[in-house]
Amino acid sequence: MGSGVEVIPFSRLLIAFVPVLLMVAVLFIWSLTWKNALYAVLRMVVQLLLIGYALNFLFATDSSLLILGLLLVMVIASSWISLNTVEGRRRELLAHALVSIGLVGGSTLALVTQGVLVLDPWYEPRFLIPIAGMIFSNALTAVSLAAERMVAEQQRGVQLSKARSIALTASLIPITNALFAVGLVALPGMMTGQILSGVSPLVAVRYQILVMCMTYGASGLAAALFLYRGWKAEAQRNT
Repeated sequence: MGSGVEVIPFSRLLIAFVPVLLMVAVLFIWSLTWKNALYAVLRMVVQLLLIGYALNFLFATDSSLLILGLLLVMVIASSWISLNTVEGRRRELLAHALVSIGLVGGSTLALVTQGVLVLDPWYEPRFLIPIAGMIFSNALTAVSLAAERMVAEQQRGVQLSKARSIALTASLIPITNALFAVGLVALPGMMTGQILSGVSPLVAVRYQILVMCMTYGASGLAAALFLYRGWKAEAQRNT
């Protein structure tokens, strides 16, 4: 490979699906939800191919309203997807997810892009969109785990305050593990991409520190706010 990123031919990209197909086969043999896994992979491929074309257009745009509209769509989609784990209470909790992911994610995005990176213009799509995606997706995962665990603990009869603490701790497991593993086990996506593009590892490290801080903060705060808002009325009734 040269100093730039090599374009992967589609013929070679197909090799990456081998472990995916093996995993789907395991799910099938174990009589688990293999169709859902296959659907998720196919949807991922379609979504990424579509967003590749969309980003070419968005990176060239000079419309702040278009970027704001995209951010709004990302927040709504994140909030809806985050409640996949509690479909029976999705509509009840949707407003709380929207506020939690939108408020925390939006504030974190503003802090990072305007306080750390100092984007000019403030809506510079090439930076703003990928960073927003990282923030909202991590907040989505945390809220999803928090919701699932909170409902599960309540069904077990655990006291509300304890259930909320357990749920928040569970929601932070993925991002906390990522903090422990980064640099020792894993070189995360942004850092790997920059190094492959020829950026100095010392520069890439600074950006990765930024990413880890913003994703940890956004994940934890979004989950905490969601748990507080989602079960606030119930907590007040118990006091």
